[in-house]
Amino acid sequence: MTDATIDPTALGYRPCVGVMVINRAGLIWVGQRADAPGDAEGRGTWWQMPQGGIDENEDPRGAALRELSEETAIKSVEILAETPDWLTYDLPAHLVGKAWGGRYRGQRQKWFALRFLGDDSEVDLGLPGTPNAEFVAWRWCHRAELTSSVVPFKRDVYEEVLRHFEPLWARP
Repeated sequence: MTDATIDPTALGYRPCVGVMVINRAGLIWVGQRADAPGDAEGRGTWWQMPQGGIDENEDPRGAALRELSEETAIKSVEILAETPDWLTYDLPAHLVGKAWGGRYRGQRQKWFALRFLGDDSEVDLGLPGTPNAEFVAWRWCHRAELTSSVVPFKRDVYEEVLRHFEPLWARP
């Protein structure tokens, strides 16, 4: 089946969580995507915040902490906030029917803002080239530069996440 024969509106959204990790300086953790063949984001040098699917019978908060730990080894965090609603994005047409086994048209995400309480040495992306490695590099970025470094079809969701969590930067 080719992507031209798939009606995206007949597909649902993959349940997912996203995690905005904020350090003491107010910077946001981003990882450079491992450029794996068949990756849902497509090929490119994209950066993103940790995110991933919610397992069956798993609550979103638990999924957020699990995904963060699996992708970055970060565990020294406290949850500050979560988006009140689920945010969605659609895959571009050329990825519909290919990403996530062809079962979804995009993702439905619950986002969490977490304060990083540890030291940068806590971050461990795993061994380069391992099958489960999500990222090949990481850095702290300012919120003003966040959306310009992500794959274009996720930018609207990232802007919405920033709007929801904007009050966090006003806290002492």
